[in-house]
Amino acid sequence: MWRKFDVVSDAFGAIAAWMFFAIGLFVAWEVLLRYAFNAPTIWVDEVSRIFQIWATLIAGAYLLRHRELILIDIAFRDRTTVARKVVESFSIVLIGIFCFVAAKYGFDLWLKSTLAGHTTDTFLGPPKWMIQSSLWVGFGLMLVQCVVELIRIWVDGVPATANHEEL
Repeated sequence: MWRKFDVVSDAFGAIAAWMFFAIGLFVAWEVLLRYAFNAPTIWVDEVSRIFQIWATLIAGAYLLRHRELILIDIAFRDRTTVARKVVESFSIVLIGIFCFVAAKYGFDLWLKSTLAGHTTDTFLGPPKWMIQSSLWVGFGLMLVQCVVELIRIWVDGVPATANHEEL
């Protein structure tokens, strides 16, 4: 059952990758218009920032799933020991607590801004909920992935990392 969420994390990872690719296209377009035609746009800067915030936050669950976050395994290199499972579980619980707090306060901030109709102070002026919703969505996804990883550690064992397939 929990493996179905892996598909969700992978999908959001792919969306994040495409968003980063789109940012590159947007910035290249802006450079072309600004320096070749002396006709800068008003939307590239803000849309690129919104995409970057969203892409960064929704990629968290993907990175956790694939063990691409920071990993220090000097003391607990053997993935089959109970000590390694406990250490991995502890670190995932800490990440999960942070994600819960960030998602909760991000949701509160999003709800307040949405109900008040706040917008950004820029030419484009998009509603703030477009940016602030990324907090609770991204950290919420990562929180669910933390639960999945805890289950995985105790059912399937500690997953291999990309750089340390077999030690």
